[in-house]
Amino acid sequence: MKIAILGTGLVGETLGSKLVALGHEVRMGSRTANNEKAAAWTQKAGARASQGTFTDAAAFGELVFNCTAGTASLEAVKAAGAQALDGKVLVDVSNPLDFSKGFPPTLSVCNTDSLGEQLQRAFPDVKVVKALNTVTASVMVEPSKLPGPTELFICGNDAGAKKQVTQVLTEGFGWKRIIDLGDITGARAMEMSLPLWIRLYQTLGTADFNFQLIRA
Repeated sequence: MKIAILGTGLVGETLGSKLVALGHEVRMGSRTANNEKAAAWTQKAGARASQGTFTDAAAFGELVFNCTAGTASLEAVKAAGAQALDGKVLVDVSNPLDFSKGFPPTLSVCNTDSLGEQLQRAFPDVKVVKALNTVTASVMVEPSKLPGPTELFICGNDAGAKKQVTQVLTEGFGWKRIIDLGDITGARAMEMSLPLWIRLYQTLGTADFNFQLIRA
């Protein structure tokens, strides 16, 4: 499959490298075609990796991952363009974390809205699926590094899109317990879990953890 990664940070690099290792062709998109971080990743990832602008990547990918910083995600996806994205599945991995007042960050949107919903409203013909935003990058692609099965949450308006993303998560990344939180408004809960995640990170001293649900 041809897959686009929007964003050149740790999350984009980690997902891109894993997807290349799984045999997919992956194009990393950024604001400029000659982005140095994207170029370094492409050279390291090998022949199935390429780089381009946000638009180049979105047009290339059959499946698109938004791995940009949450406060810049709307702008970045708009730069990719509706024409390149229309009809495609956009996996939104971003979180609306606002670091303008330092650490810990606040949420730039919450309670009655979410970044996932904002993206879906901005691109009504794109199938937005929120996923992977509740775990650190290394756990996203290797959940088995944790000593037991843990939960991963997804949500989105399109059942077929969620099925496609779930297949990548389970067959590709190895997730065994996926919980579908319903339509894209479920992104509110997923994004609002980040303040708890950040507090746990400070308390535990590691990002290698996740939530495990015990049912009666």
